Amino acid sequence: QAQLVESGGGLVQAGDSLRLSCAASGRTFRERGMGWFRHAPGKEREFVAGINWSGTTYYSPSLKGRFTISRDAAKNTLYLQMNSLKPEDTAVYSCAASKSFVSSFSPGDYEYWGQGTQVTVSS
Repeated sequence: QAQLVESGGGLVQAGDSLRLSCAASGRTFRERGMGWFRHAPGKEREFVAGINWSGTTYYSPSLKGRFTISRDAAKNTLYLQMNSLKPEDTAVYSCAASKSFVSSFSPGDYEYWGQGTQVTVSS
């Protein structure tokens, strides 16, 4: 059974960096688009970044420049490097595998989801 498991979250101070990982098992996702979403209390789930099977990347305009998405096909792992973190970045971050070879801004276009990892940024 396909499974996505996130890791790397934690409690950090404003200005710090974190690197999230999303390890896939049960099948390879190298031919799928992948994405990172976040969900903060009282807010709707928000697209953070996506990457196509080809390596083309997409970012939320408000986050571009601070966050970098990447993937290691050999390790079947997705990453999110987050720099210059702000308190408003506090959320549960989840990775997802698209239904197709491209990523998407819409959660409905994703087939597999991880459980999420908590990122808390203190001021």
